[in-house]
Amino acid sequence: MSMARVIARWVDDSLVSPLAVDVAIENGQVTGPSLAFGCIDYDGSRRPFVLEESGRIDFGTGVFWHCDLRQVIMRVGTTFRIDFGEGDEGIYKIVKIATPGSKA
Repeated sequence: MSMARVIARWVDDSLVSPLAVDVAIENGQVTGPSLAFGCIDYDGSRRPFVLEESGRIDFGTGVFWHCDLRQVIMRVGTTFRIDFGEGDEGIYKIVKIATPGSKA
């Protein structure tokens, strides 16, 4: 098992809402049941979140999204979905996987 920072960009507009999440990876997938911590730049502000084992993104404010990041292979170019609620969703693409805290 190793720790990784996964950087993803929204496919519809790669300059809007970048996402970063620190996860434990084993055999190319996020391991559970550990919580993963991340941040998304959304509506012009950075919003930290917890990614739960169920795929629920919890912002700690009563707002929840859901994603399938835990079900995909951790590889640059892989896409995953985020359900923003109320029938709205976005597709994100992994653009970088790095060791947390590294400058690489």
